[in-house]
Amino acid sequence: MAINKFMRLALKLLSYPDIDIRKTYQLERSIQYLKLPALLPKDRWHDCTIVSNGTSILTRTYIPKGDTQQNTLLFFHGGGWVTESIDTYNKVCDALACATKSKVISVEYRLAPEHPFPQGLEDCYAVARTLLLTPECFGSPLGRVTLIGDSAGGNLAAAVSLKARDDGEFSIPRQILIYPATYFDHSSASPFPSAVENGSDYLLTSKRICDYIDLYKRDKSDLKNPYFAPLLADDFSGLPDTLVITAEFDPLRDEGEEYANRLKKAGGTATIYRMKDALHGFMSLGIGYVHVRRAHEAINLFLNGDDMDESVR
Repeated sequence: MAINKFMRLALKLLSYPDIDIRKTYQLERSIQYLKLPALLPKDRWHDCTIVSNGTSILTRTYIPKGDTQQNTLLFFHGGGWVTESIDTYNKVCDALACATKSKVISVEYRLAPEHPFPQGLEDCYAVARTLLLTPECFGSPLGRVTLIGDSAGGNLAAAVSLKARDDGEFSIPRQILIYPATYFDHSSASPFPSAVENGSDYLLTSKRICDYIDLYKRDKSDLKNPYFAPLLADDFSGLPDTLVITAEFDPLRDEGEEYANRLKKAGGTATIYRMKDALHGFMSLGIGYVHVRRAHEAINLFLNGDDMDESVR
């Protein structure tokens, strides 16, 4: 559905330009838990705890009917590194598992500002390392592993892939980044037009992203760290085959697409799918929405190694 002038007005009114997430993040977390969806049937999921360097990391595995055992998606949730959880993403991950007929393993990484960069990244990396090196910890056959995340989770997926390549501990074959944050500056000085063009009237504002960045970082030095902002990497070679899904009216649109372009320039395989008329965060809307169904279709084509054409756009 196209965004008409009445919808644009409603979106502008809902974008709350004066709210400072740095002061309200705890309230936002509480509200998210008040709106938790009903629990899924217990036969569709189970929890597993990974321990790394004395830290316990909860994971939740979603098992769809008709699981082909060909693919496992390791999922990192969004929320600006500050909000959301595996509980608030239950419906997103269950829908993804059902749509792809694949296991989805969701990670409860530590949140900022209580646990600033790189603690959440360390949790995600630890689970990826366990999954790739000792998959028996997760039980049944896992098939081929793909990292996937949306928004801040897309940032974490890209950062885990960078770190895995740099450290050489394990190899990640594929990654799916859904409207990812890949840069550190979302102010009016951003080099990416979408940060300004889509930065005020489409629910997620550039100001809000800047606030999330402030909560996530320890100090200014983090802003120059490629594990914090993957577009700052010196070398984009040797990274996984990548699908980047962006939203047309998203402040993060251009930096996500630039990340895919950098991978291609370095000789890698990367596909960009820009979701027409979509806003940041659309994956949380549910399968009743066309953008979610189209994203699932694009993900399936990528997992199956099929080329995308205009029929899925």
